Amino acid sequence: MLPAILSGIGVAGAAVWAGFQTMWPTSQICGRTFIGAPPGSRVLALTYDDGPNDPYTWRMMEVLKRHDVRATFFLIGQFVEQKPEIARALVAAEHAIGSHTWDHPNLIFSSQAEVRRQLERTRQAILDATGVDTKLFRPPFGGRRPATLRAVRAAGFEPIMWNVTCYDWKAKSADEIVAHAARQVRGGDVILLHDGGYLRMGANRTRTVDASEQILTRYKNEGYRFVTIPQMMNTPL
Repeated sequence: MLPAILSGIGVAGAAVWAGFQTMWPTSQICGRTFIGAPPGSRVLALTYDDGPNDPYTWRMMEVLKRHDVRATFFLIGQFVEQKPEIARALVAAEHAIGSHTWDHPNLIFSSQAEVRRQLERTRQAILDATGVDTKLFRPPFGGRRPATLRAVRAAGFEPIMWNVTCYDWKAKSADEIVAHAARQVRGGDVILLHDGGYLRMGANRTRTVDASEQILTRYKNEGYRFVTIPQMMNTPL
């Protein structure tokens, strides 16, 4: 009886561990993903999910322009369709853009056919709005299975995760967001922030805008250089 109980606990524990790995941003168990440059590199990449979002993506762009920094924006297809002018403005300002699916499902629970549909519909929306056939992809919530990543790569996308989580979607202040970043930044990091909210257009990201200003000021003063994801992937460091 005891061996059976222990075996059951082992199976349950393994299931919990496997489920955790499908959501943990730096895990490579489900397949290789990009999570940053070598630790200690003097570069950082700001990434923003869930846009385009009016008016906060515009405000984020103003902050980045003041600092002469380019970031990477992972766009939700249905919002691109609603606000194509924002997507075009991101490209015109030389920010990198990527796909964040059409309507932000957790792909752990999606069939490969649904993953392909999400990718293709969003790719077309971004292409129609900007003329860019993006090859970057970030899974909503970070959720992925091996089958998910196989479908993503078969569609020609490179999966991009992150290794600094700022929890800006639930932070009570800009200072709290910056503190989360400070505890994790070591150099070579991909920093997760949000210029929108996946549930609706117009999600308030004032705290993230203010935190971005602080992060840029702090780490530029410490000698870091901010780059886009393509730059981080392709530039010798």
